[in-house]
Amino acid sequence: MKGMALGAKFGKFFGISEDQFDEDEDYQYEEQQASQVDTNKKVVSLDGKRRTMSEKKIALFEPRVYSDVKAIATRLLSDQAAVVNFQRMDEQQSKRIVDFLTGTIFAINGEIQRVGDQIFLCTPAGFVVEGNVTSEFTDSDFN
Repeated sequence: MKGMALGAKFGKFFGISEDQFDEDEDYQYEEQQASQVDTNKKVVSLDGKRRTMSEKKIALFEPRVYSDVKAIATRLLSDQAAVVNFQRMDEQQSKRIVDFLTGTIFAINGEIQRVGDQIFLCTPAGFVVEGNVTSEFTDSDFN
């Protein structure tokens, strides 16, 4: 009874009589059929992923000025490897570029390796270099 009294008070407040509540009880509802879910799913070929892996490229660079390092770094940031030949640069400029590339490689979890006299291989994460053609370089290598 207490609940009915409360409902009547709300009905009176909103201007609804008790007779209008009873009309809802006589209404018959029709069951609606569940709509069919579209079962067409997109099929993706695994060959697409294989093609992407096989299309990885290695770019060759022979920088002549320090500003050429931007193109090398951009290539590394786009997940491509780079071979950099410093034979056409003076020693100070090549050292600055190696320092810059070392920072870039560190940021992308890649590797930089010496593969020859004044030639470096820079690889982003995910590249595997096999073989023992690399040697560690020190500051004395540039003097």
